[in-house]
Amino acid sequence: MPTLGIIGSGNIGSAVARLAVGADMNVIIANSRGPETLQDLITELGPPAQAGTVEEAASQTDAVVLSIPLKAVKDLPEGLLAGKLVLDTSNYYPSRDGRIKELDDSTVTTSELVKQMLGDTRYVKVFNNITAAHIPALARPDEASDRSALPIAGDDDAAKVQAAAIIERLGYDTVDAGTLADSWKFEPDTPAYGLMYFADPNASEQQLMSAPPSATPADEVRSALDAAPRVNVAERKF
Repeated sequence: MPTLGIIGSGNIGSAVARLAVGADMNVIIANSRGPETLQDLITELGPPAQAGTVEEAASQTDAVVLSIPLKAVKDLPEGLLAGKLVLDTSNYYPSRDGRIKELDDSTVTTSELVKQMLGDTRYVKVFNNITAAHIPALARPDEASDRSALPIAGDDDAAKVQAAAIIERLGYDTVDAGTLADSWKFEPDTPAYGLMYFADPNASEQQLMSAPPSATPADEVRSALDAAPRVNVAERKF
């Protein structure tokens, strides 16, 4: 049985953990506060989930979902994820992360910056464009007619194939959005971010955690990616 490490026990990390347990994967979930703070979540998830340290989530697993604030990536132990397949959910939110010059001036994308900070990893961006509430709500078995798709991006084609296999086991098809330089196409304020998965595409920000989802197949995701204008990240206010 494969083991998925999850670093970050917030809404996205916990949602992916639920899918992994449902897909008969072992899960080691960790956060910055220590395993003892995760007992309620582990009780909810049930076996085969367990709490661990970030080092255990990295070293004792086949792949790692990294779901922590962008500003916290630099605080991870150096070399923690060396050689590991990493599925990263990062987005840049200046109100939370502070202003980052190389992102504001589009010198690099968020994913390129995270990959630089992590070092030698097999890095793939995914799960950053969908709300935490919709992650379990839209997951479907592979034979389902209403299966949704998630975009992925990365510079390592083999890593993308491996990541896609995990994502498909968790309940989603995938659409290759290109390299990390292309990953802006499904970041905040683009057509492929968030509202694409809502039954009501005009839902307000106040409804983001409660509005019902709608199945979004691969062809719709591809169309949204193709239609994406480059967003001026420096104007992002949240």
